[in-house]
Amino acid sequence: MAKIERAGNAVKGIVFGSVLKVYQIIIPFIMRMIMIYYLGIEYVGLNSLFSSILYMLNIAELGVGAAMVYCMYEPIAIDDDLTICALMKLYQKYYRIVGLVIAVTGGILTPVIPYLIKSDVPADINIYILYILNLSATVLSYWLFAYRNSILQAHQRIDVISKVTLMTNTIQYILQFMALIILRNYYAYVILLLFGQILTNIVTAITSVRLYPAFKPYGELEDEKVKEINQRIRDLFTAKIGGAITNSADSIVISMFMGLKILAVYQNYYYIMYAVCGFIAVISASVTAGIGNSLITEPMEKNYFDFKKFTFIICFLLNLCCCCFVALYQPFIKLWAGDGLMLGDEYVILFCILFYLLQLAMVWATVKDAAGLWHADRYRPLIGSVSNLIMNLIFVQFIGLYGVILSTIISYAFISMPWLIHNIFRLLYKADIKKYLSQVFVYVVVGVLSCAVTGVVCGLIPEMGITGIGIKGLVASFIGIVLQVLSFRRKEEYKATKQLIINLSKHGG
Repeated sequence: MAKIERAGNAVKGIVFGSVLKVYQIIIPFIMRMIMIYYLGIEYVGLNSLFSSILYMLNIAELGVGAAMVYCMYEPIAIDDDLTICALMKLYQKYYRIVGLVIAVTGGILTPVIPYLIKSDVPADINIYILYILNLSATVLSYWLFAYRNSILQAHQRIDVISKVTLMTNTIQYILQFMALIILRNYYAYVILLLFGQILTNIVTAITSVRLYPAFKPYGELEDEKVKEINQRIRDLFTAKIGGAITNSADSIVISMFMGLKILAVYQNYYYIMYAVCGFIAVISASVTAGIGNSLITEPMEKNYFDFKKFTFIICFLLNLCCCCFVALYQPFIKLWAGDGLMLGDEYVILFCILFYLLQLAMVWATVKDAAGLWHADRYRPLIGSVSNLIMNLIFVQFIGLYGVILSTIISYAFISMPWLIHNIFRLLYKADIKKYLSQVFVYVVVGVLSCAVTGVVCGLIPEMGITGIGIKGLVASFIGIVLQVLSFRRKEEYKATKQLIINLSKHGG
């Protein structure tokens, strides 16, 4: 069996993915500032609402992409080019159907859009036109050569996708800056979003053909294979619904009950958390194909140790990130948006908890996706997300924004995560789950203590604008790293991670 270059591709994927994430944090951040200054805070809220609505519509994707990429792991491992080409043809067909379903469903929902906004709608815009433009960008993302992405993902070439996106986003952002600063026109801004999506799909397809010219959409799969794929897609459908509800419900509920301005303030905090989540997601996206390949070509004992090492690495990073959140969240928001657009300190704690839960769940979900354990997991995302939505609608009426965030935390901590890790150990690793969870608990405790020390120490540092933020960031990072190294230096996972970093550094050199 052929092994893809897991270490090398993971390094390239993480490096270029991280560069892209930094870029996609800084530039949209500046874009938000410009939009607030030239158009108003309500436009930022409107932008967030449209993103949430369209994310909901993406449930029509049904998990086709994840199922197809997973099905390519084995034929890539055994160099079965004919099966890969047939999978691409099926993928192309399915994505055409997905785009059509989104277009029709989105069109039917058009009259409902104004009712999702409680107040603060800018007087000079037409909600329907803006919605149709945003919907068109989503539909074209599926119709224009989307199936070519599967080859790059299955070969763990996330670095290529990152390079293409970096180039096309640069063109899009330059034009959008001009639309906001010179034209001060939100319509032009959204039209350029549509243009950017078209450009990204076309350039990605051209690059995919250049790197893998042998893979083209032709041939037919056996009926049994198609049935197997369709079963995987059905298994993923509830996961897609659950993910769409979880990621979109909060913003839509806030818009409906509290208005666009409150939504924009919430999104400022969420944007920072989501941006950091993006860096962790780069790691997961870069190793998913490698994990899938390893599960096919390596013994399970090695795979389980790699899973524990993966968990340790992510928890180490999460603890470090939470230390920085405690030190920097409020000073940064104050410098960026001003006192009038800040939330209380208790929200920082809530966002830290939410961040930790989301990213720890992502570790387990990455393994689940790489192993294709979708059938047993098919009801978990739906039940967790529906519970979240119900709590959202109840809590928001009694404790407002605090309740919206708290409902997501509760649904993850008590429904989604226990169910997910149980499935992974029952179906894949068959190891001692209590021992594993006790290790995770230790990571969390060390993280909480690190954050507490960080909060006390950084609270003694006076506010000095950007200089103060820089000092607090260095102090928080130092505390987060040193306390964890002292706590974990004797653990096998720490030693293995240290050796991995050394090996990857040599590989990179």
